[in-house]
Amino acid sequence: MRHLPEPPGVPDHRSARRFLLWLARRQWRSLAWASLTTGAFTACTVLSAAALGAAIDSGLADGDVGALLFWFGVLTALVLAAVGLLHLLHRAQAFNWYASSYRTVQSVTDRAVDLGPTLTRRLPSGEVVAVGTDDIDQIGDFYEMSAMAPGSVVSIVVASALMLTSHVTFGLVVLVAVPLIMLSTVPLLNTLSDRQERQRDRQAELTTIASDLVAGLRVLRGVGGERTVGRRYRDESQRVRAAGVRVGWTDAALQAVRELLPGLLLVGIVWYGARLALAGELTVGELVAFYGYTMTLGTAVRYLTVTATAYVSARVAADRVVGVLSLDHDHPDPGTPAAPPEAPCDLRDPVSGVTVTAERATGVVCADPSDATAIAERLGRYREDGDAELVERSTGRAVRLRDLPRRTVRARVLVATNDAHLLSGRLRDELSPDGGLSDERLARVIDAAHADDVVRQSPRGLDTVVTERGREYSGGQQQRLRLARALGLDPEILVLVEPASAVDAHSEAAIAERLTAERGGRTTALFTTSPLLLAHTDHVLFVHEGRVAAQGTHAELLAGVPDYAAAVLRTMATEEMP
Repeated sequence: MRHLPEPPGVPDHRSARRFLLWLARRQWRSLAWASLTTGAFTACTVLSAAALGAAIDSGLADGDVGALLFWFGVLTALVLAAVGLLHLLHRAQAFNWYASSYRTVQSVTDRAVDLGPTLTRRLPSGEVVAVGTDDIDQIGDFYEMSAMAPGSVVSIVVASALMLTSHVTFGLVVLVAVPLIMLSTVPLLNTLSDRQERQRDRQAELTTIASDLVAGLRVLRGVGGERTVGRRYRDESQRVRAAGVRVGWTDAALQAVRELLPGLLLVGIVWYGARLALAGELTVGELVAFYGYTMTLGTAVRYLTVTATAYVSARVAADRVVGVLSLDHDHPDPGTPAAPPEAPCDLRDPVSGVTVTAERATGVVCADPSDATAIAERLGRYREDGDAELVERSTGRAVRLRDLPRRTVRARVLVATNDAHLLSGRLRDELSPDGGLSDERLARVIDAAHADDVVRQSPRGLDTVVTERGREYSGGQQQRLRLARALGLDPEILVLVEPASAVDAHSEAAIAERLTAERGGRTTALFTTSPLLLAHTDHVLFVHEGRVAAQGTHAELLAGVPDYAAAVLRTMATEEMP
């Protein structure tokens, strides 16, 4: 039994066609099996027509019981074989849909995770959503239908060969007519491709507007702007509708041609065959067989045009997928990565002079809140304007973060800010994304984040299904759950930015006491102005005008540095206001 999803591999994103070819190579065995079963199925249908014609010409009208039983057995065997192959065919087609769709989803998701904030800066949200919804369906539909093309070719080849053996003219008519029918659909396919691409662009723009509208609905209502945005959404939706209608007209024309031309071929062959039968050049059995061949050929031609249409749609979708996969990261990996330093390491930001000392809890107080964001981002390599570095405690060797692969930096340094979101799914999976935390460990980090009451109040505890961004929880509850998630990951260096800014004083005191105990002996940086948190740190750095202006314990700075005291006491005064 095959377990899905399989490892996706490294996608070829040089072009849409190369991406589709890469998918085909990754699942060539299942595609080959689907094509083989389709070819065998269509061959059975063609041979059934041949067997029926041969049965009619074998003397059944003369009451030959032996011939009747023989041809009955042949036709029964062909029908049973076709029924069995049909089951295998549908199973293979379903597998091809799932394999191609999920491999595309995996590739796009892996790239989105790797890009991080780069993705949302480079592409509008609607474009990303459309890739994850419409485009994967189009790609899956193409690979589901792709097996029909080889089967159709098999049926055309077999039917043409049987026709040529019975009547050369008939065989030549088929061999000439089928390619002409296919070529006649090319202009419509090109038009369909262009219109689908325009419609896809419109859909992405509309989805972006809808996402922005939902995210900013409260603000829009506050300033009375919901009507303006609503009007804009209606106008854009009308453009999407108009683009969809144009696609529909083209698709309808293509379907009409798909039915008309094979139908004309069928009428022509039946008319010509009837004349030959009346002239004695064809037997009745051969005429019946030719009618069956023609029905099969009409179906084959329709399948070929359907597959071509599916390819056009898949190519448009793959072009969007490639657009995501080919995005360059804002902070690319170095061409020749440096050897990572051995733990324990200090984490240093040369621009501000902030050094997070290994195996200690370091508080960082910034007079300007924007400095805290900038320093934290440099320490996590989310910006590279300061050459933040890891320094080995044993040797003093310093390695710039930009000289290390991003995955190495992310594995060793975790920056937890309030911009992080809770994702939808079970609360247990949210707090332990890799599933590696035992219940005992999970309970401990929940307690350290003072989030045990949040779990108790959830309807099903840790098995509660969290909605998108954890909207059912208050801001303070979300903050505590995010803190529990960060503690559960247990990184070598944890950088927390205002981890208790949205909680009440009681919860803040509990977090301050439990947090440093949970992170005891490990490297932790706390960017905060909370006196309760700072009182439990080993060392505090005060940043003024972008540089470290003073350092010491919280008590020492509170007593000796007026600017530090002002920053901290201002926060405390704000918290105590009614």
